[in-house]
Amino acid sequence: MKQKIKMGMIGGGNGSFIGAVHRIAANLDGQIDLVCGCFSGTPSVSVASGRNLFLPEDRIYNSYQEMIEEEAKLPEAERMDFVSIVTPNHVHFEPAMMALKHGFHVVLDKPVTYTLEEAKALREQVKVSGKLFALTHTYTGYPMVKEARTRVLRGDIGKVRRVYVEYPQGWLYSDCAGVNKQAAWRVDPKRSGKAGCMGDIGTHAFNLVEYITGLKAIELC
Repeated sequence: MKQKIKMGMIGGGNGSFIGAVHRIAANLDGQIDLVCGCFSGTPSVSVASGRNLFLPEDRIYNSYQEMIEEEAKLPEAERMDFVSIVTPNHVHFEPAMMALKHGFHVVLDKPVTYTLEEAKALREQVKVSGKLFALTHTYTGYPMVKEARTRVLRGDIGKVRRVYVEYPQGWLYSDCAGVNKQAAWRVDPKRSGKAGCMGDIGTHAFNLVEYITGLKAIELC
C-alpha cells in the first residue's frame, strides 16, 4: 500500500452519533483518511458538517447520488476508495447498491437493509461487482468477546446446547422522539423497519451468538 486508504462517508453529520464512532475507528491505525462526504439528507447540514471536518468545499456533497457520481469521475489516485454508510435503516440499500455499481467498496452499518428482498439484491450485486462489502457489528472487536469466542471454540465449556443473549438498553424508556434525533427515526417504522429494536440492536445479539459459538442459525421463530 503506497498511500492511505481514502474514505467517503454517507450520513454521520452534525447531531449524529454513529458517524463520529466510525470516524474514530477509521483513525485508530492511521491508515485511513476521510476525503469526502454527504453527511445529511439536508444539504445545508451536509455542508456545515463537512466544513466542521475541514473537508474541501468541492468534496462536500448535497446528496449521496451526487457524491458517488462525482467521485467516480475523479482519477483513481484522488477519488474515495470506499464509502462508509452510517444512515438510518431505510437509507442503507440504495446508496450501497449505487456505490457498488460505480466500483466502490462499501462499509455498511447494520442492519444490512430495510427488507430481506433488498438484502438478497445487494448480495447479488456484491457478487457481480467483486468489491469488498463489510457489514459492521462492532462488538466482535471487543477483547472480552474475542476471549469468549476463543474459550467456547476451544471447548472449555463443552458442547453448546443453549444460548441466552440479552442486550439491556434503557435510553428509550421514555418518549423522547420529539426532542432526540436518534430516538425519532428508531421509533418510526417507516425509517427503522417493521422489526423495530430487533433491527437496531437485536442484530447485535444475533451476531454475537453466531460469532462466539461458531454455530449458524438454520431456523428462526
